[in-house]
Amino acid sequence: MDTADSTTISPALAEKAEANDLLTLGVEEEYMLVDAVEPRAVEAVEQVFDHLPAEIRGSVQHEFSRGQIEIASPPQLELKALSKALRDLRAGVADAAEAAGARLLAMGTGPAAGGNIRLVDTPRYHRMREHYGDLSPGPGMCGTHVHVSVPDDETGVQILNHLRPWLPIFQAATTNSPLFNGRDTGYASWRSMLWERWPTVGPTPYLRSFQQYETLVGDLEASGAMLDEGMLYWYARLSARYPTVEIRMGDVMPTADDAVLLAALARALVATLLRDVLDGVPAPDVPHPLLMAAHWRAAHDGLEGLNIDMATRETRPAWRLMRQLFDYVTPELERHGDLRTATVLMGRLRSEGTGAARQRSIMAQGGTISDVVDRFARLTRGDVPEK
Repeated sequence: MDTADSTTISPALAEKAEANDLLTLGVEEEYMLVDAVEPRAVEAVEQVFDHLPAEIRGSVQHEFSRGQIEIASPPQLELKALSKALRDLRAGVADAAEAAGARLLAMGTGPAAGGNIRLVDTPRYHRMREHYGDLSPGPGMCGTHVHVSVPDDETGVQILNHLRPWLPIFQAATTNSPLFNGRDTGYASWRSMLWERWPTVGPTPYLRSFQQYETLVGDLEASGAMLDEGMLYWYARLSARYPTVEIRMGDVMPTADDAVLLAALARALVATLLRDVLDGVPAPDVPHPLLMAAHWRAAHDGLEGLNIDMATRETRPAWRLMRQLFDYVTPELERHGDLRTATVLMGRLRSEGTGAARQRSIMAQGGTISDVVDRFARLTRGDVPEK
């Protein structure tokens, strides 16, 4: 579905951003569609589209399976506007899902065992299924992508180099898929482990230039590891459609507030790193195996355990690294007008935990998979007050 009208930055917004030396941001979120009574995925996407209100249709699109749906917020400068856009989209799609006899669920994987969910009937998705076989996603596999504007592709590639050491802690903060097929997998983000089966999933390589980026994309397509540029599944990449850096390693977040915090931190980090790029500060060339280890640790522990401090290469409490990230980007949070909101939301994340921690808390208190799905369906649409 074409979403360009609603997700492409307007000339007026671009001019305002440039005049104030600010970066725009936008969020894409993927959701599951589950049965209205049982905690299982259902093939309801076409029926949901039938019930979508006209005002949000341009921001909603199909995903790979008929048990998923995706939204893309319009680009924004202010967090308040982004928050409203995400809340409106979540509520609108949730209403449409309920009218279709389903529920909208912001969780990274399907927590309960379910039957086979067919893919959406498009030539591209059929090609993916035929070419990659059982690697193609089943129910769930829902993520969050944050887009932050960059001046040009060459600068964007250098920002990708600087982002590499920071993304494991972003991944830890987004963990929201410990349950799969009716049990706890032992991972805070099981979606991450399923997703890593694909040949192009992983940390962005260290790149010398945009020319090398383009050459590598072409080589990967020629190899058959991906069918087109849209299948470049690095944890951060240049968007093929927009003048942005796209940070895309995280699970979908339980609430709109969780997504807003992630977006605020992503924009502040990109803005901080942009100044390093413009000042000629070289990016740390972190070894790829160490990044892989840190991302594995993020998927396993979330924020409740340990991760790797890329400066010292020692394991440290993940929350301490998250706080280090927050302190590092505080000047840009303040310059973009986001510091107060981000501080409040950071405190809430600290007290309530990641989505994975919240799911496990329900189970630890004697809850069932159905209880988890019921609670998270209400969180998804915003029926549970965000304190």
